[in-house]
Amino acid sequence: MSLIKASLFFALVGCALAQWDPNFAPGRNSIVHLFEWRWDDIAEECERFLGPMGYAGVQTSPVNENAVINNPYRPWYERYQPVSYNVLTTRSGNEQQFTSMVRRCNAAGVRIYVDVVINHMTGGGTCCTGTGGSSFNGGTKEYPEYSARDFNGPESCPSSSGGIENYNDPIQVRNCELSGLRDLAAGSDYVRTHIAEFLNKLISLGVAGFRVDAAKHMWPGDMKAVLDRLTNLPTEHGFSAGARPLIYQEVIESDSEPIKGTEYFGMGRVTEFKYGRFLGEAFRGKNMLKYLVNWGTGWGMYPDTNSLVFIDNHDNQRGHGGGGADILTFRVSRMYKMATAFMLAHPYGLTRVMSSYNWEQNWDGGVDRNDWIGPPNENGNTLPVTINPDLTCGNGWICEHRWRQIYNMNRFRNVVSGTTLNDWWDNGSNQIAFCRGDKGFIAINGDDSPLNASLQTCLSAGTYCDVITGSKENGACTGLSVTVGSDGKAQISLTNVTEDPVIAIHAESKL
Repeated sequence: MSLIKASLFFALVGCALAQWDPNFAPGRNSIVHLFEWRWDDIAEECERFLGPMGYAGVQTSPVNENAVINNPYRPWYERYQPVSYNVLTTRSGNEQQFTSMVRRCNAAGVRIYVDVVINHMTGGGTCCTGTGGSSFNGGTKEYPEYSARDFNGPESCPSSSGGIENYNDPIQVRNCELSGLRDLAAGSDYVRTHIAEFLNKLISLGVAGFRVDAAKHMWPGDMKAVLDRLTNLPTEHGFSAGARPLIYQEVIESDSEPIKGTEYFGMGRVTEFKYGRFLGEAFRGKNMLKYLVNWGTGWGMYPDTNSLVFIDNHDNQRGHGGGGADILTFRVSRMYKMATAFMLAHPYGLTRVMSSYNWEQNWDGGVDRNDWIGPPNENGNTLPVTINPDLTCGNGWICEHRWRQIYNMNRFRNVVSGTTLNDWWDNGSNQIAFCRGDKGFIAINGDDSPLNASLQTCLSAGTYCDVITGSKENGACTGLSVTVGSDGKAQISLTNVTEDPVIAIHAESKL
């Protein structure tokens, strides 16, 4: 290989690898999805909590103008029906507020990742004015940036209805309408240009990357053609010279369908939906925790550097997007905190923590008929996130990222970053423990009996604060403590009836 060809090859490889890099500030490792939060509230959360607690980034809801559906009873999914890229006004706020939020979060060491909807526009039966005041007509496919010629139609979609009728046909999945949403012809240079301009505008404002919604419904070649047009991240927002935006693509992969997440590896990371399903099965008792010994690729999941992992997301906590009833959510808080502790302690994948709002479920025939309900609101206007004295949230916001067991495990992940998993232990059933190098140790009891064992923690001798039941504050433990001997071992006792059958200690929790 000539020197010129070699240089070009490694430059291209570096570019692709860069779109897997989250561009976190040093010492930070996890993203929080602040689903449907207002921009002003996110800015305040970055400064008062996320930055100080060591969170690395925020995934926001879509930022571009969208359809207003069924006002004032507006569903969450209206955010996934774009009207215009040029107008950055939603119920979360306007462009000025968004710009300020990105700047303030970057200054706090917290990166912003925008959920972008570039596969489609609104539904065909939707009109007439968007959240920013723009006129549109889904029936005639008329939008501020697009007209009917910019969408896939009968000439490219082989189904009789114009919608996806057969998920085993990749052409239908990518060229036909998803749930009646107007499908953009991303093979068109005109469409690609508009999408790239939109994403580049967000990059110029300081956004660090993107979650690509419905990526499975776009041809990988079209996706690559768009992403190749993106600019580097701006150094004036604290990014390194030449840094590329993180890309993670939503691909809900089914064993029975031909489209696989591996097709999208060349553009960035892919959302690993099997992660939450498998952990949900394990912590619900449908599998044994001992089998997590080879968690990750050993379970048939994506390579570590290709994966974005999570316990639940805004879709599957509502019964959509795979996983079914096995998905753990805030509604089963004990198991949810256990699974999240495992996720944040384990080295596999780029982790994302969900932060939800509450809604009153209405079960009918095994289906929640209220799964459409939008964020806490008054007359269609999203309510602010209020903070209680115990750091939890009010006004209907759940804020799992503010649960002590989760924010302390986020710090655990930061402390053990760069180490491997070692000294795995299990009891042959559902009691497990492992070290992260010589910096951290976690034990989990998922059995119906107590755990009492002398276990290797890999830590130096001393007394450590358990970060699940409390924290280290002013030189003392607010929760339980663990004494590690000169041999690195500690007597670990975990009942099976406590609210938190988990113990976790790390180098920075030592007294």
